[in-house]
Amino acid sequence: MGNAQSIGERAAARQEAGLRVRRTPRRRPRGIRPLAGFATLAVIGIVGTLSLVPVAPPSPVLAADADTVTAGQTVEIADGVTAQQVSHESYTASTGPQTLVAGGTNVDWAKLVLIDGDWPVTEENITFMMRWTRQENGADNWWNRNNPLNNGQGSGGGSGLGSYVDLVEAAFYAAQNIKSGRYPAVDAALQRGDSADATAQAIWASPWASSHYGYGTHWSSRPYEVIEAPAEAWGR
Repeated sequence: MGNAQSIGERAAARQEAGLRVRRTPRRRPRGIRPLAGFATLAVIGIVGTLSLVPVAPPSPVLAADADTVTAGQTVEIADGVTAQQVSHESYTASTGPQTLVAGGTNVDWAKLVLIDGDWPVTEENITFMMRWTRQENGADNWWNRNNPLNNGQGSGGGSGLGSYVDLVEAAFYAAQNIKSGRYPAVDAALQRGDSADATAQAIWASPWASSHYGYGTHWSSRPYEVIEAPAEAWGR
């Protein structure tokens, strides 16, 4: 009996000792705390890196009359939203035939010839045409017989003394005559459109005028005057 009690007491003592051993907290090995600090810094670094990632741009704003965006996405427009009206105004080119006829000056007629001939409407080409019409009929009467260049083609006067119905028709036939192949140097100079003097030299050497404008001695390069022709000369 004493032995049994002694054995039981020893078993109970071992059990109690075992419980004490299990409940004793383990000491952390040295080095754990620095690793924990490093982990903390790593987390802070990751958060900081994420904060540097650019924020995705906002979704594009659609016009009120649009219902889709790219990649096949569909956006429904709320009721009551109306499309903004966009003004599409019509513009007429300043060198358009109707505008030139309305202007009615010798500069407008010069531009009309250039347009009919499909030549560039440059300042040099306009200057050449203004000097040419002045040599043919004078500035104050440049619309004489509705034939500013004394052109014989289509005017009923082979010598260039014929007339046209109006200045619009005169511009058309002047361009046709220059492009007929009889004046290739003049046509080429007008195509370049970079020198009024070079085009003048081409017309001096051509058979347009039998006098050849004295090869420049009967040709004036002074500034031209802008003069309006009567409305009836334009057929208005």
